[in-house]
Amino acid sequence: MKRKLIAGNWKMNGGLVQNQALVQAVREGLPAQSCGVAMCVPAPYLAQLAELVRASGIDLGSQDVSAHEQGAYTGEVSAGMLRDFGVRYAIVGHSERRQYHGESDATVALKAQRALAVGIAPIVCVGETLAQREAGQTEEVVKRQLAAVIHQNGHCISEIAIAYEPVWAIGTGKTASPEQAQAVHALLRTQLRAATPHPERVHILYGGSMNAANAAALLAMPDIDGGLIGGAALKAADFLFIIQAGSVPA
Repeated sequence: MKRKLIAGNWKMNGGLVQNQALVQAVREGLPAQSCGVAMCVPAPYLAQLAELVRASGIDLGSQDVSAHEQGAYTGEVSAGMLRDFGVRYAIVGHSERRQYHGESDATVALKAQRALAVGIAPIVCVGETLAQREAGQTEEVVKRQLAAVIHQNGHCISEIAIAYEPVWAIGTGKTASPEQAQAVHALLRTQLRAATPHPERVHILYGGSMNAANAAALLAMPDIDGGLIGGAALKAADFLFIIQAGSVPA
């Protein structure tokens, strides 16, 4: 049975002093038999975090990756650059990128391809808005978003991770019930079975306001393989509580 994965998404937060204190506290509090742990940090802090997490069992992650390999793309960060810093995971297609930066399904699929090409595992985010859920479109939306990535990366789709992030539950304090989340995760697992002979390799994370209060119930669901954690990842005690919940054998 694969270990669960708890990945913290710091979003646009952090500072040199705060980062050091947070990572030190998490390192000191990690369970002896921990689940997989990653910290996805703003690009300016990748060098600092690469040193802070060295030999700790914590993997380094980025919050985005360019769809381009190199060239005249001011402000972009390529997959090769991320690899140079030892990045293990790269978030692609987060709802905030889709909403505020106009990223399409095709762009997300290409970003996943760029990451995979250099040995970085993309954490592909999929999820519906509140309007789409109320219109009964959840299945259609998440299947379409994942299908684009499968079409672009079918030969190595077992190397990705997926994060189901209901947009209505991100940063709102709301969360899908364990049963609601499990239903979508099961749907995604079925879609993966049709795309790869190794669907069991793929971590399907829940990314809608998982916190210390609801983590255990969510992580107990059979198709929830971990969490993509937002605000709680900035608080060592909360992040460690979620890691502990993910480290308990099923």
